[in-house]
Amino acid sequence: MRVKDEVALVTGAGRGIGRATALLLAKEGASLALCDIVQESVEKVAKEVEGLGRQALTARVDVARRSEVNEMVRRTVDRFGRIDILINNAGIAQVVSIDQLSEPDWDRMLDVNLKGTLFFSQAVLGQMIKQSSGKIVNLASMAGQVGGVLVGANYSVSKAGVICLTKALAKVGGPHGVRVNCISPSPIDTEMIKIFKEDDLANMIRSTPLRRLGKPEDVANTVLFLVSEESSFITGQNISVNGGYYMP
Repeated sequence: MRVKDEVALVTGAGRGIGRATALLLAKEGASLALCDIVQESVEKVAKEVEGLGRQALTARVDVARRSEVNEMVRRTVDRFGRIDILINNAGIAQVVSIDQLSEPDWDRMLDVNLKGTLFFSQAVLGQMIKQSSGKIVNLASMAGQVGGVLVGANYSVSKAGVICLTKALAKVGGPHGVRVNCISPSPIDTEMIKIFKEDDLANMIRSTPLRRLGKPEDVANTVLFLVSEESSFITGQNISVNGGYYMP
């Protein structure tokens, strides 16, 4: 088991990539702190985690609210005594043309995707520095690398910010044994892709060398590598998981 007896906090854990990641970390020996904006969904994942013989703590959290983020981190430390892994997965997406992009749409996207990643990273960093160890993995997007694929500019900018924030956090955490990396997937076969037109998705798949959409497990497996000792000399990096669509 690659994360045996470690404690992992996963945001947006109720479905898709968050759920797949939580279950894989549980299979590899971690106890889980799970949060999501939808309480019912995260409770279901917690039962799956417990069915694998691991402990699970759950909460409804809006990652854009610092008070809720801090409370989640406090509860996790109170319950488990430490936090070894943070997966900043919670996020929202939107398809909107730049000429139709409103200020509230812009603000909400950056609040959830970028500010939420900052808030959770800030909240756990002190604990990880105290432990002299920790791993943070942020979920960015291929859209943040290329300026958008099917999605709005607000989503692309928020994810580009996550990539840059990852590098800044890695510089702060590195001297204290805290590694910070991020993953930039192409569109993954989850509920979120329902916002895209079928023809647009089909065209994207045809332009992908591996000729398929990514699966949540494709991303979860990359997360596991980044939080395991197998990647102990990797920090500040952005890993592309996109089937070859974009080759930076």
